[in-house]
Amino acid sequence: MNINQLIEIVKNKLSNNIICDNIEVEDKTFLHESHKSHDKNKFHIKLIITSDYLRNKSKIESTKEIYKILEKELKDNIHSIIILIN
Repeated sequence: MNINQLIEIVKNKLSNNIICDNIEVEDKTFLHESHKSHDKNKFHIKLIITSDYLRNKSKIESTKEIYKILEKELKDNIHSIIILIN
């Protein structure tokens, strides 16, 4: 899987499972390419989600919900994830 496919899957899964106004997914893999543990098949992404639904939950609750939705991608294709909720 390439980063563009992953971004599309992440956006689709989140928008189909969470009420949100906007979802941005940024590739941050380039920041970690020199690390010893870097795996070219796993990506570092940053999520910026605008959602009243998530904003009204605690940070832990919203993070758990996102992790549950992206469970397969986190296991197979995502090494690191940053989540910002607006």
